[in-house]
Amino acid sequence: MNRAAQKRSGSFYTPDPIVSCLLSWAIRNPSDRLLDPSCGDGRFIVGHGNSVGVEHDLSAAQSASSRALSATVHHSEFFAWASRTKERFECAAGNPPFIRYQNFRGPVRETALRLCSRVGANFSGLTSSWALFLVVTASLLKPGGRMAFVVPAEIGHAPYAAPLLDYLIDNFAVVHIIAVREKMFPELSEDCWMLYAEGYTGKTKNISFSVQSHFKTTARPPQRFTSISVREWSDVWRRRLRPYLISSHARDLYRMAIEHPDACRLGDIASVGIGYVSGANEFFHLRPSEAEQWNIPKSSLHPTVRNGRSLPVGRLSERIVKDWYRTDEPILLLRLPKTNNLSAAVLRYLNTDQGRAAQTAYKCRTRDPWYSVPDVQIPDFFLSYMSGITPNLVFNAAGCTCTNSVHSLRVRDRRRVRHLVTAWDTSFVKLSCEIEGHALGGGMLKVEPREAAQIILPPRSLFPELVGPTVDNAIKTMRSWRHYAA
Repeated sequence: MNRAAQKRSGSFYTPDPIVSCLLSWAIRNPSDRLLDPSCGDGRFIVGHGNSVGVEHDLSAAQSASSRALSATVHHSEFFAWASRTKERFECAAGNPPFIRYQNFRGPVRETALRLCSRVGANFSGLTSSWALFLVVTASLLKPGGRMAFVVPAEIGHAPYAAPLLDYLIDNFAVVHIIAVREKMFPELSEDCWMLYAEGYTGKTKNISFSVQSHFKTTARPPQRFTSISVREWSDVWRRRLRPYLISSHARDLYRMAIEHPDACRLGDIASVGIGYVSGANEFFHLRPSEAEQWNIPKSSLHPTVRNGRSLPVGRLSERIVKDWYRTDEPILLLRLPKTNNLSAAVLRYLNTDQGRAAQTAYKCRTRDPWYSVPDVQIPDFFLSYMSGITPNLVFNAAGCTCTNSVHSLRVRDRRRVRHLVTAWDTSFVKLSCEIEGHALGGGMLKVEPREAAQIILPPRSLFPELVGPTVDNAIKTMRSWRHYAA
């Protein structure tokens, strides 16, 4: 399978030491019936003769059948097979396919969501495939059954992972998650953790959480773990496990700041959204020389921030925008109203070959009129949402607009703007960005609008208590988990 096909199907096979580790825990007796819901080439089921593997790819299913001669391999789409089978299993193990919601759609997705809903797990439309695989697999276990899986590190922060954890908490006596910092699949940007769940039809009030710098081949989960109360996970940390990567002292400081009556979150001061989507950036963004060449009226143009790389530190001034003009950057958004009353110069530009090509782009052809870019706003601040060292908050002194490559902040409480600017450069807020955001890959920190809104701005009175090695080490730890190299 080539790399593109692997990515579409989520078919990245598991290294043998990880397979051995998961199987040695899941299988307790030779008679245990093992299920691998996405068996690929059979590397899990070959390790235990009394196994059932399901695989939708014919070539992989044939490979699994030839490797695991004592196992039963079904060439089938898993959710369709699960909806038909009457068989139940003592254990399950594997590496479910990680297919993002954009590519996981149609009847297969509808069947998966329906099966999950039947057992009380209700997922949003933004759910990736692996979470649904785990719920449906669990529902095929016998009472007391157990499962051991490789899972994406998104289990520690993604909103769609919370319903999965809710289901596991409500249906297993033990839920143990092992965070592994070293990449388990070196060829992927995606980090992976491990999940062990035991005692199906039971229930737990705590999540066991272990932190390891690298994968260790052991016959059982680590004996050292943090026992996280479900209530704390839900109420304090908003159903995220990422805060448990840092020390307990750092978490205590963070919790103190959260609970302080004068603390606020970024979303209390400003609404956080994305900039406009033009649908055809090369056409809608002109260089000053191009605008002059086409004689586009200044009233139809607006200076814009096209990406986070162009943002200065702290303040976007008119002088900086003038420098962009002088270097002839493509910074002028063609901003047209929803009207047919356009100047002759604009009409000539719209009717160029480039304009006709832009009109066929998806975002353009689905809006009326196609040339009027929606949601163009003038924010008070910009915020980079993919960052190396830390997100950059920039005051918009030049009155620019921005694309969806940066976040757009519009202040709703102007009395606290000064506090926002003062607090932003503190070490504590840098830590908050790490905790509320998530690793993207390649060492980058990504902060979605909903995550940015949760960034904590502690009161000035707490500043002296929130500096020092505890906070600095926590920042360093979080950056190491996203593989950021300073």
